[in-house]
Amino acid sequence: MSYIPRLKKEYKSNIVSRLIKEFSYDNVMQVPKLEKIVISKGVGAAVNDKKLIDHALNEVTEISGQKAIATMSKKDVASFKLRKGMPVGVKVTLRGERMYEFLDRFVTTALPRVRDFNGVKNTGFDGRGNYNLGVTEQIIFPEINIDKINKISGMDITFVTNANSDTEAMQLLSELGLPFKKKDERPVAENKLIKETPEVEAAVEETPEAEASVEETPEQEDIEENNKEV
Repeated sequence: MSYIPRLKKEYKSNIVSRLIKEFSYDNVMQVPKLEKIVISKGVGAAVNDKKLIDHALNEVTEISGQKAIATMSKKDVASFKLRKGMPVGVKVTLRGERMYEFLDRFVTTALPRVRDFNGVKNTGFDGRGNYNLGVTEQIIFPEINIDKINKISGMDITFVTNANSDTEAMQLLSELGLPFKKKDERPVAENKLIKETPEVEAAVEETPEAEASVEETPEQEDIEENNKEV
């Protein structure tokens, strides 16, 4: 018997039926699902120190369990000493089993390590069923050894769904374990390890905004394709 991640099994066994009941879908094909998770990390300082890209690649690879790729600048910016084609960040796109495994580790292990954590805000949706969450310190992930990191830095995590509305997407992600704050809860001032950014498009590779800032070389696209799960 092939391995099935816990969250994937939970989705098929229980979450689908609960979503059908909640939104009165006519058939199971209308039930929204999580399509992919995109983890991206900007490394602007890599303009002066190319080794920072290697550190970021290693960290995102360890966190996601899948080989990360570098994102490249598409234009020259003289004021920042930036040339077209220079690496300015890293990203990885998770699908299938690896996506569910990462989400499971994220909600059960990483988020509880945030000091004074009181849930994530529900303001990171883009109006099309996608949710973006910013993490300001990579050390919340147990895969990162704090004694070996180059510097404290954050990353953006985008949850891409095929939901028709933010309400449906929020319910789906809540069922999958993402702990959203209730509307009447106030944010805790000391909790600075988690931030929410509304610009989901900046981390989703399909959007024009993302394409305007980064590009992938053919070799990187091959790596990304080989890492996809069927």
